[in-house]
Amino acid sequence: MSKLIIQIPCLNEEETLPITLGDLPRSVPGFDVVEWLIVDDGSTDRTVEVARAHGVDHIVSLPHNHGLARAFMAGIEAALKLGADVIVNTDADNQYDASCIPDLVRPILERKAQIVIGARPITEIEHFSPIKKFLQLFGSWVVKVASDTVIADAPSGFRAIHRDAAIRLNVFSPYTYTLETIIQAGRKDIPIISVPIRVNGYLRPSRLVKSISSYVWRSIVTVIRIFIVYCPMRFFALCSAITAAPGLLMIGRFFYHYLMGMGDGNVQSLVLSGALLALSGIFLMSGFLAELISVNRMLLEEIRVRQLQLELDSRGSPTMFRKVTSEGAATPNQVKTAS
Repeated sequence: MSKLIIQIPCLNEEETLPITLGDLPRSVPGFDVVEWLIVDDGSTDRTVEVARAHGVDHIVSLPHNHGLARAFMAGIEAALKLGADVIVNTDADNQYDASCIPDLVRPILERKAQIVIGARPITEIEHFSPIKKFLQLFGSWVVKVASDTVIADAPSGFRAIHRDAAIRLNVFSPYTYTLETIIQAGRKDIPIISVPIRVNGYLRPSRLVKSISSYVWRSIVTVIRIFIVYCPMRFFALCSAITAAPGLLMIGRFFYHYLMGMGDGNVQSLVLSGALLALSGIFLMSGFLAELISVNRMLLEEIRVRQLQLELDSRGSPTMFRKVTSEGAATPNQVKTAS
C-alpha cells in the first residue's frame, strides 16, 4: 500500500489554514492513502484546534517556535515514521495551487526523480515586488552554481520528496530549508528536477520576508554558510586567490621599481604584499582543515541515516521502491494523531 503525506508547517495560521486545507486532495493518482500532517511550530492561536476541526490526520507539536527549517524537518521525520512513501510540503498561506500536487508527484511515480520542486511563474506574480522577483531568480542562480543542479525556483516551498531522499536530508540552516536541501540533493547525487506549477491569490504577507533588507541579508548569510558547509575547499580557495592576487601584484610592483633603482621608496609594498600572501596561506590551510571536517560530518550523517533506516525498518514502514544507501536524518519530535 503506497502512502502520500501532505505536510504543512504552521505558525499562528488559524485564519489561512482552513482555506489551505479546503483545497488539499484526499486522493491522488498513484497512491492508495493520502493523509494530512501539520507541524505546529509553537503557535499561540487556535491553529491546532482549526486543524483538528478540518480533518487533519496527524499533528506534530513543537514546544516553542523553532523556525521554518526545523519545523520542516520535524514534519519530514514524522511523515517517515508514519510510513510515508512520498511527502509533499506546502505552505499554510495557500500560496501554491493544491491541484498541482499530481503534477508534482508524477516524476517520482515515474522514477525520474526523488525530489521535485514546484516552479512558480515568478515574473507573473503580481504581489511580488521587482526586487523580490530579482532576488528569487538570483537565489536560484546561486543555488544552481553551488549544487550543480538546474532548478528554476529554488526558494519554492512546494515540493515532493521520496522516502529514500527524505531520509538523506539534514538541514543545518535555522532560517530556511529551501536552498540547503537543493544543494544537498546536488552534492549527494539525489535525482532532483522542477516542474511548473500555479499559484493562488495573495492572503497574507510572508512570514519569512519581514523586510527586503532583512531578507537580502539573511539570504546572503544562508547562502555563504551553506557554501562553506558543502564546498569548503572551493570557498577558502576563492578567498585565498582574492587575497593572493593583490599581494603578487605588489611584489611585482616592488621588483619593477627595485630594478629601476627606486626600491628604497617602495618597501611598504613589499610589507603589505607579504601580509596578504600570509593571509592567503592561512585561507588555504583553513580550506584543507574544513575539507577534513566535512569528511567527518559526512560520516556522522551516514551513521544517523543508518540509525533512522533501522528504526523505520523495525516499525515495518512500507516503501514503494527499492531502498537505496542513505545519508542524513532528522530530529525526533512528538507526533499526535488528530482525533
